Amino acid sequence: MPAPRKYPDELRERAVREIHTTGRLIAHVAKDLGIHKEALRGWGRQAEANATTG
Repeated sequence: MPAPRKYPDELRERAVREIHTTGRLIAHVAKDLGIHKEALRGWGRQAEANATTG
């Protein structure tokens, strides 16, 4: 069984949408939302990969 997610899906979607639509730096968005910047960076990369393959 996979480990439970630390951040809800809605927060992940909002954070990724914000970095793509506003062009703000990942570190700034992460700080504003209380997310670790490397977590947000990974979510952004995954979103890009999903967009190109799906």
